[in-house]
Amino acid sequence: MSLLVVGLSHRSAPVSVLERAALSTDSQIKLGQDTVAAEPATEAVVLATCNRIELYADVDKFHAGVAELSTLLAQHSGVGLDELTPYLYVHYEDRAVHHLFSVACGLDSMVVGEGQILGQIKDSLAQAQELHTAGRLMNDLFQQGLRVGKRAHSETGIDRAGQSLVTFGLEQLAAGADVETWARGKRALVIGAGSMSSLAAATLARAGVREIVIANRTYERAERLVQILTAQGDADVTARAVPMDAVAAEVTRAGLVVSCTGATGLVLTAESVATAVEGRLPTQTVSAPAGSASVGADTAGSEIPGSEVPLPPTSVGTEEGCPLDLAAVPGGGFSVAGEAAVAGMDAATLEQHAAWVDNATVDRRERGHTPVADAELITALAATVRVSGRIPERRRPEPVVEVPRPEPVLALLDLAMPRDIDAAVHRLAGVRLVDIESLAEASAGAPMAADVDQVRRIVSDEVAAFGAAQRAAHITPTVVALRTMAADVVASEIARLDGRLPGLDDKQRGEITQTVRRVVDKLLHAPTVRVKQLAAEPGGAGYADALRTLFDLDPETVAAVSRADDETDGSKRDAENRGRA
Repeated sequence: MSLLVVGLSHRSAPVSVLERAALSTDSQIKLGQDTVAAEPATEAVVLATCNRIELYADVDKFHAGVAELSTLLAQHSGVGLDELTPYLYVHYEDRAVHHLFSVACGLDSMVVGEGQILGQIKDSLAQAQELHTAGRLMNDLFQQGLRVGKRAHSETGIDRAGQSLVTFGLEQLAAGADVETWARGKRALVIGAGSMSSLAAATLARAGVREIVIANRTYERAERLVQILTAQGDADVTARAVPMDAVAAEVTRAGLVVSCTGATGLVLTAESVATAVEGRLPTQTVSAPAGSASVGADTAGSEIPGSEVPLPPTSVGTEEGCPLDLAAVPGGGFSVAGEAAVAGMDAATLEQHAAWVDNATVDRRERGHTPVADAELITALAATVRVSGRIPERRRPEPVVEVPRPEPVLALLDLAMPRDIDAAVHRLAGVRLVDIESLAEASAGAPMAADVDQVRRIVSDEVAAFGAAQRAAHITPTVVALRTMAADVVASEIARLDGRLPGLDDKQRGEITQTVRRVVDKLLHAPTVRVKQLAAEPGGAGYADALRTLFDLDPETVAAVSRADDETDGSKRDAENRGRA
């Protein structure tokens, strides 16, 4: 197997190049025919969709095949080879198989897991079969690709994988509210026009946002996504495209931003987001908690735009229920340093005061106190006084005045890796950020991640199985030729025996013939089984050559067997395809 893929897709080329390189049906037919007519290729299939143009071929030389397929793509697309080359990708042998299987499963689609690609692969194969450009390898490859894609969709939730990530992120932003209710009427900015951004835009349109603005480095791609959204006909949703340099201005107007680009640096910094929400935060009224009259007098009804109220000192509070007679203490409390401040108090009284501060009660009868224990407690308390200058637990601390964060005026969903939005945005008042890291924490073992990983494992397993089957099939004509040669030898020797022993009856001749055939079969069984096993392993292609050399098999005989198998398989596949149609 010398499978080669040369192509370009939404992952490798801008939309402007994809649009110029788009192939009409007639161009696809001509490209497939010209590929087979070229020297390095014997089979070819063209897979052309709105997001990709790929040419699959069975070639006998890698470098010559890459050069020829690239040239043919440029000629039939109308885009110059020099311009097209930077956007082309090349996959060979097992990597080419892996690529097609990933495409069939939707892993390489703009919308992860979309099933439309399966129909496009089937149509491409059918076209190649009609043109007779698909032989054994292309038929086996594309048929298996279709089976792998169907298996991925039936055994996993890959259909929901991309949508789940967007939807789950929006659910996190909505903080428990219904996503459609939360999103309805918002202005949304989508940064990027790739698969995830496209899905986010479509999801937001269905959720009922008022306006969707698409920003992308390639303005044409943003316009194209706007056209798709407009064509979907979602009611009451307007969409427009803007260049990337307009993002800062658009963020100031947006209530929701979704970003998923391939940028290596930040698209939105904390400073730009802070500037965008400046002046949009509502003023906040903070009321003092009950029981703190002095604080309430200073702060009740005050308006603090986007800032926190200075908290009162925790040493100021009420004296209700305090077990100590604070009025008898000169200066209103323990403010003098040294042991003299507590010299006349027993440890139990001090303990009762500490428990009161902690909203607890202590019954002095619960345990006895010795002079030694009292002395240790008083010494420790005196040491505290020397350091701080006062005993801090003189009154019950006032409850801390908590100023709630204002409701977010800007919600940010960052689906890029590496991140598009500065993580420091988490600390900004009035802003809620959900990114890949927080989604991973909130959805450990989430089904979308598990589904994608499971599909990747399916693809890897199927690639290995396909490679083994192809390598084993490669040696089958040689094994068949070997057994044919052995049968000819047996027939020749039986004929010679008849000349030497003409008196043998039919029963005797039959027994001798059967015995000789059994001997030959037993001698060939172990080597042929073992050579098939070895040939199925990576690097096993050389065993067919070794078998032909050891038994001096005629290469033309092997080729004839292979051609006969191809014709039989082709007729069978055509019949199956007609039956499915």
